[in-house]
Amino acid sequence: MSEFWVRRCSYGLCAILLTLTASCSSKAHYATTGDRCYAKAVPTSGEGGLAWGATLGIAQKKSMNNCVRYAGRSGGTPNTCQVVLAKCKN
Repeated sequence: MSEFWVRRCSYGLCAILLTLTASCSSKAHYATTGDRCYAKAVPTSGEGGLAWGATLGIAQKKSMNNCVRYAGRSGGTPNTCQVVLAKCKN
């Protein structure tokens, strides 16, 4: 192979890699929008739990589960967990 062919091939490979990298990074912003609702549950003593979900109900259920788990681990009162905040982003 001539030096011209090697140089041309490496430039072409770089261009392809840059194109793939740019297209992948730009799609990541739009492909993973994430969950839009969140909820926080806290016990009367111990640690609470914050969770995100696709719907308000899912977020509340997850936060209650997290609250029970974290309150139990921190020596708190898991049976007193209550959702104190629940919202969805627009």
